[in-house]
Amino acid sequence: MNSTSTTAGPGLGAAQHAPAGPGASERLYEISDFYDAEALLTSDERQVLARLRNFLDEQAKPLLAEYWERGEFPEQLAQPLIDLDIMEPADLTGAEGAERTPVRGMYHGFRVFELARTDASLATWYTAQAGLFRTAIRVGATEAQQREWMPKVIDFSLKGVFALTEPEHGSDIAGGLATTARFEADADGGSWVIDGAKRWIGGASTADVLAVFARDVADGQVKAFLVDRTAPGVTLEKIYRKTALRLMQNAHITLDGVRVPESMRLQNVNSFKDVAAMLRAMRSDVAWIATGMQAGAFEAALAYVKERRQFGRPIGSFQLVQEKLARMAGNITASLSLVVRLTEQQARSIYRDQDSALAKMQTSLLMRETVALAREVVGGNGITLDTDVARFHADAEAVYSYEGTHEINALIIGRALTGESAFTR
Repeated sequence: MNSTSTTAGPGLGAAQHAPAGPGASERLYEISDFYDAEALLTSDERQVLARLRNFLDEQAKPLLAEYWERGEFPEQLAQPLIDLDIMEPADLTGAEGAERTPVRGMYHGFRVFELARTDASLATWYTAQAGLFRTAIRVGATEAQQREWMPKVIDFSLKGVFALTEPEHGSDIAGGLATTARFEADADGGSWVIDGAKRWIGGASTADVLAVFARDVADGQVKAFLVDRTAPGVTLEKIYRKTALRLMQNAHITLDGVRVPESMRLQNVNSFKDVAAMLRAMRSDVAWIATGMQAGAFEAALAYVKERRQFGRPIGSFQLVQEKLARMAGNITASLSLVVRLTEQQARSIYRDQDSALAKMQTSLLMRETVALAREVVGGNGITLDTDVARFHADAEAVYSYEGTHEINALIIGRALTGESAFTR
C-alpha cells in the first residue's frame, strides 16, 4: 500500500480560507482557529470584534506587564472599554439591516475569547458585569425589575458584581452558604438585615451594587439582594499577595447588619436551585475564557519561536518545538469545538448542568497544558513578563479553579452519567 506525504504551505492556515463577508480583509483568528469556527460569525460581528482587538492591541497590551507586576488594575482602560459598546453593540442590535449570526450568543462567546486572548483579568473584569451580574439580573429579577435595571447594566451606569463565594464556603456553597438575611416588616414594605462575609469578589471596589446571596433565616432558602456598596455595615478589603489574576482586584467583603429594602431583592431567587440556574449559564463564559487564554499563550509562544535562534537556527524549526506547537493547536481546536457547540445548544435554550460543567472542566484542563507547553518552548524567558507567556501561565491557575473546580465539575458530569450523586452530604 503506497503512502503519500503532503507538504503544508507557508504559515498556519495559509490559503485555506477566503475572507468571509463584505469588507473582511482577513480572518481575525487565522493562527489560533485551525478549523475556522470564526466562520459562524457574520462580517458585522467580526468588525465589532476587530474594533475590540485594535483597542486591546494598541491601548491595553502596552500596560499589562507593568500593572500585572504592580498588582493593580489599569483604571484608564475601564471607560474606553465601556465606550466601545461591545456588550450589545448598537451597530449589531440597532442598525437597520445589521447582520446577526443565526447562532445567538456566538458573538458574545468570541467577545470573551478576544478579551481572554489578551489578558485573563481584563476578560474577568468585563464578564463580571456582562456575564455574572447581567445573568443575576436576567435570571433573578422580575420583568419589572429587569425593565428598570437591565438598560443600566448594559451601558454600565449600574455596575455590579456577583457575591456568592464565602471565606469558608466555595465548592460546598450550595449547602454551606452561611451569610444570613432576616426580614423585618415596617410601614414602608419592610427591609432585610444581612450578616456574613463574601470572598474573592472581583471588581467589588468599583461596583455600585453587590449581588449578595444569603440564606433566609425564616425558611432556610437562599435569596439574592442588590446591596449598595457604600451602605452602612459593608466593609471591603483588597486581597493581596495573589500569584494569579493580579490585575483583577478581588475583595473580601464583610456584611454587618446591612439593611436592604425589599424592593432591592431579586424576586425570582427563592432557593439555591435558582442560583444553580445562573451558574449553569455563566460557566460557558469561563470556558470561553479558558479557550481564549490558550490562544493568547499559543500566539505569544509561536511568535517567540519564530524569532528566537539557537544553534544557528530559529527554534521553531526544531522537531520537539513543533510537536509542542501542534499539541497546543490541537488543544485550542478541541476547546473551541466544545464552547462553540455549547453555545449552539444554549441558543436553542438547552441549559443542562452537565453541559456547562463539561465545557468548563475540559477547556480548563486543556488550558493548563497549553500554557505549560507555551512556557516550555519559550524557555527561561517564559518566566518573565516580557513575552506575555508568564501572565497566561500564572493566570491559568485562577481560571482553573473558579466557577467550579475541576473536581466539582467532574462530579456534576458523573452524576449525569450514572444517576448517582457522589457529593458528600
